[in-house]
Amino acid sequence: MGDTVTAGQPMPALKAMKMESRVHAPAAGIVTEVLTRPGAQVEPGTALPVLAPPHKNRGTHMPTPTRSLVVTRVRAAYARIEAVDRPDLWIGLRPRPDVEAEARSLEARLAAGEHLPLAGRLLAVKGNIDVAGLPTTAGCPSYAYEPSSDAPVVARLRGAGALVIGTTNLDQFATGLVGTRSPYGAVHNALDPDRVSGGSSSGSAVAVALGIADLALGTDTAGSGRIPAAFNGIVGLKPTRGLVPTDGVVPACASLDCVTVFARTLPEAEQAMALMATPTPQPDHSRVPGPWRIAVPPTGQLGDLDPGWAAAYESTAARLRAAGAVLQAIDLTPFTEATAMLYEGAFVAERYTAVGAFIDGAPTAPDLDPTVARIITAARDIPAHQLFADQARLATLRTAATAALGDADALLLPTAPGHPTLSEVAADPLGANARLGRFTDSTNLFDLCAVAAPAGDVDGLPFGVMLIGPAHTDERLARIATLLTPPTRIAVVGAHLTGEPLNPQLLSLGARLIRTTTTAPVYRLHALRTYPPEPGLERIGEGGAAIEAELWELPAEGLGRLVAALPAPVTLGRVELADGATVTGFLCEPYALEGAADITSHGGWRAYLGR
Repeated sequence: MGDTVTAGQPMPALKAMKMESRVHAPAAGIVTEVLTRPGAQVEPGTALPVLAPPHKNRGTHMPTPTRSLVVTRVRAAYARIEAVDRPDLWIGLRPRPDVEAEARSLEARLAAGEHLPLAGRLLAVKGNIDVAGLPTTAGCPSYAYEPSSDAPVVARLRGAGALVIGTTNLDQFATGLVGTRSPYGAVHNALDPDRVSGGSSSGSAVAVALGIADLALGTDTAGSGRIPAAFNGIVGLKPTRGLVPTDGVVPACASLDCVTVFARTLPEAEQAMALMATPTPQPDHSRVPGPWRIAVPPTGQLGDLDPGWAAAYESTAARLRAAGAVLQAIDLTPFTEATAMLYEGAFVAERYTAVGAFIDGAPTAPDLDPTVARIITAARDIPAHQLFADQARLATLRTAATAALGDADALLLPTAPGHPTLSEVAADPLGANARLGRFTDSTNLFDLCAVAAPAGDVDGLPFGVMLIGPAHTDERLARIATLLTPPTRIAVVGAHLTGEPLNPQLLSLGARLIRTTTTAPVYRLHALRTYPPEPGLERIGEGGAAIEAELWELPAEGLGRLVAALPAPVTLGRVELADGATVTGFLCEPYALEGAADITSHGGWRAYLGR
């Protein structure tokens, strides 16, 4: 992105029917966004790069930044860490000067023309994943070791420009779905401090939900990359087993473990997952043409749910139907029967293989969580014949589950049956944890992939659902997940206005213009020193003015992709319009207004450019 192209210049290479062809630029311009990743399947008419035409008097070359935007984002993240005061999230925080130095290095690479798709994104890493320079503890200080290098997943994201700010708290040895089994303290929910965060990837999820990190890595054996996403109102992607390398990760059950990603939007999570994944030949998962087919079990098969959760689940299914999906009944029995096998059968013995010798060598260590230690040491005595019996039983259940899914593209389930309080988990640590895994435990046993996504609120707290599908249908699940969120109306005042350089970005995301209007008379408009040139909208209240704006409607998927591509200092917030309506709109981070020219008197960006 940022490259200047001339009319007719070859751009992406497409391969179809064993032949390669190239798309050519229809006109001169600047690549402002790339909407596909290498290896992604595209259909005729799919938007690929987005070009912005050179605007009059703007030239076609990117000027040297006048301000250290990546460093500023780092400083904002550390200010946020201080403001929220949540030491329970972290095991190891990198010193701010070290991260700032890395940020300055990134800016130099960007200035030299290097493509860094995650430049300036802040990354938190679960404490069982290696980060060079920080101890890997897996939630147990006495187990800690100093890794000589980053885990491949961390290295790939850093190579794309992400900045690691620290390692996060977790249920010890990734054994738990609650986020309370840690000598570093229980991680509290981002929205309700009396409730659990979910685990085991607890600190990672909350760091994203609180706006500290843009992205965070977790792991998922039984649901640890999905339960915390649901409880904190964010997105969690659990990939197909083997798609993302697990080298440099302290294993829980090595044959089942997956590295997962958390983000506030689906496109941000997808982008990170694509960068972490190892390209491999994939089996043919062609589908019968037609609308998305979603398997939905009867509510009675879901068991006991928290008050309001059954209605929220049914509402989510209805939303998918209204979006054009076809709902199909499914018998959930093979999935629920497999759930008990993960902890109550022989497969838990793999946890003993991972860290059992360490626990046996220090059974009274004060930093061992007693619940975790009991689970793992009990697995030592499981007889080998039980493992073979369980493998045969699992194969039978997997066959039944595959048959039950039939031609469905995805299975829709609540991510969890309820959201317990910290006191409820303390009163029954094993029972509360087992209940949380009712819908997640079978996913890796059956070699399925999953997307955990927000689906509304119940009594003021997030309600989340999962879409689960066959291995290697990760991208398909993500497309279906976009149907869960209705279109959003967004107000634009600058470079995304009709006829301006970034307007093609809106059009490529499926946006449609509703009307031209103005903001309420409570704003000031400033000319920022950015490329392409764009204004910064500042709400000041008294003394403000009405600013020309366009109101656009954007599909949920489009909004997420817009957020993922949004460069600092522009941000999204709430903008009040002349008719009193409040909608999502482009605002500006305060630091960028320092020294920016106040152009409010022109009444809008287009009037200022035409002066």
